Amino acid sequence: MHKKYRLIVSAVALLATTPLVAAPLGDEPIPVPHTIKQGIDFVYVDPQLNTVARRHQRPENWLLRVISFDWAFGGRRDNLPNPLFVSLGQALQQYENSWARLPQVKIPAGAALKPGSTGSRVRLLRTRLGLPAGDSFDQRLGEVVRAYQQVHGLGTPDGIAGKATIASLNRGAAYYVKRLAINTERAYRLPKTGLFPRYVVVDVGAAEAYLVDHDRVVDGMRVVVGAPKTKTPMMAVLLKDAKANPYWNVPPELIRSLTAKRIGQQGLSYLKDFHYEVLSDWSGNGQPVDPKSVNWKAIASGRQQPTVLVRQLPGPWNSMGKMKFETPNEFGIYLHDTPHKELFGESDRWVSNGCIRLADYKRFASWVFGGVPQPSTSREQTFPVPQPVPVFITYLTASARGNGVVFRPDPYGWDTLAMPQMFGSGEVASTQ
Repeated sequence: MHKKYRLIVSAVALLATTPLVAAPLGDEPIPVPHTIKQGIDFVYVDPQLNTVARRHQRPENWLLRVISFDWAFGGRRDNLPNPLFVSLGQALQQYENSWARLPQVKIPAGAALKPGSTGSRVRLLRTRLGLPAGDSFDQRLGEVVRAYQQVHGLGTPDGIAGKATIASLNRGAAYYVKRLAINTERAYRLPKTGLFPRYVVVDVGAAEAYLVDHDRVVDGMRVVVGAPKTKTPMMAVLLKDAKANPYWNVPPELIRSLTAKRIGQQGLSYLKDFHYEVLSDWSGNGQPVDPKSVNWKAIASGRQQPTVLVRQLPGPWNSMGKMKFETPNEFGIYLHDTPHKELFGESDRWVSNGCIRLADYKRFASWVFGGVPQPSTSREQTFPVPQPVPVFITYLTASARGNGVVFRPDPYGWDTLAMPQMFGSGEVASTQ
């Protein structure tokens, strides 16, 4: 095997590992530095996962070459690409052999094309979708339009070629082939088979979490992930412990911009009303202090940096819910329960500040621990995981479905960001 190809086939990307920040961060994610390109690469891989990582891997457009997956099925059962990579790679081939083979003619803008429509634009639509020549919108054309809409993630398929469908057709198949290649490249950064007995994959693009046992998905659940303004980064970390009845530690910046200002407006009763307590420092051994002894006015104005720890007590009001799953990293990303269960019934689950909220923390904890840890106190209690579990947070905007593929929205715009990374500086993913 060619050395260059072998290197690509042997690594999960690690773009950068930055020093741990000494200053307290609190329980709120911090932005990923702009120097880290999130289109394809993980931003952080736990040092204990360095057997699957190679630093500064350069993304390469090798997936658009003529690929055969025959080598992946030569009898070996370990050290193969992640199953998600294989399924997406096969979906890429299937797409190239179906939708990508159709005539790539352009259809002029105009009124929506639907049953009963006639004329030159209908004729072009039929040509674009590989149907016999004609200028009438018949039942067969409606069926193919509906199938196209379903594959390309164009809302609820209705068989009507409106503005969004025409725009998608006019982008051309090459655009979707490149998006598939980007997603397949991301999936290659997931563990090879046989590498870990168990691990978690959080797909931010789908807002889903998958529990993987011996390379098989054995369970999964909906999650709530970062909003477009507070993105959940692609990263790989180790789940090392969980905290039952967790506190919420207010980040120093929020102590200044929120807590101190609210106290200035509402008085010290704000702390009691919202179940906060104040400790002397962030050392882990801080002692309770009288809030009256803190110069909240100086903190709110920025004249004094907050050195106290403000934390919200465990309870139904706490945004961590009943359990927080620690995945130590410098960006403050972790998984946790939430009191807002109604969010998991929504289609838009990209609303958090960056952390990952679990639809069923008990089911997740039972899989991680072999049973749900039972706290012996109403205060925060830590439970070490018997065997640390790798957590891989990725971002996929396409998924293999049956013998084909279904595209999803790109809420973070990372497909657009990845285009020049994969295909050169002149490539931009058009969204028009």
